[in-house]
Amino acid sequence: MAPKFPDSVEELRAAGNESFRNGQYAEASALYGRALRVLQAQGSSDPEEESVLYSNRAACHLKDGNCRDCIKDCTSALALVPFSIKPLLRRASAYEALEKYPMAYVDYKTVLQIDDNVTSAVEGINRMTRALMDSLGPEWRLKLPSIPLVPVSAQKRWNSLPSENHKEMAKSKSKETTATKNRALCYLVLKQYTEAVKDCTEALKLDGKNVKAFYRRAQAHKALKDYKSSFADISNLLQIEPRNGPAQKLRQEVKQNLH
Repeated sequence: MAPKFPDSVEELRAAGNESFRNGQYAEASALYGRALRVLQAQGSSDPEEESVLYSNRAACHLKDGNCRDCIKDCTSALALVPFSIKPLLRRASAYEALEKYPMAYVDYKTVLQIDDNVTSAVEGINRMTRALMDSLGPEWRLKLPSIPLVPVSAQKRWNSLPSENHKEMAKSKSKETTATKNRALCYLVLKQYTEAVKDCTEALKLDGKNVKAFYRRAQAHKALKDYKSSFADISNLLQIEPRNGPAQKLRQEVKQNLH
């Protein structure tokens, strides 16, 4: 008997979510696309559902390095439900990967108008500020596209999420940060320094003040002879913990290689 394939929007979205969790991004993208076609064929007006599907498919494109289609789907999601955080962050990441720094800056800044505690947006703004100063000079702010003003209603919608949801999100984020950070330590021991950098970067996206992630990434950068990045990580760490002895020692070692 042939297996039954999902045919409802809900089943297709659930199947897409499962494929995404398993790292099967092309398959997940196809399932979200099929769910979109089914939803649109039904002719029912459900902008929130349609927006989520576009945003989910955008996440697949981003994972596969298809930044242009990611931007396109995020823009479609935001046209349906303006000021949604996930498509804004995904589009910002895609713009950043394409070195379209002014556009990335605008999206990160928009996210921070909605919720100024989104760590990945704070870090994104810091990266874009440095990149824009380097590429456009001290007057870079005058050369930016206009940043949309987020209406209070959009901010309230985000802030009105039940506090329990925020607690669960925080708990989940903490577990994920610890797991990623610990895996980075394993990569360091195995001398797989590039993988260690990637995992520490993921940990810092979840917790931008994680001292161990900064330290381990600095160690990995040093091993890769990327002394400038290593020194930057140690400097960030010492801003959080100025008396951190191992970090101070590592800074001296890295500093010798910078000159």
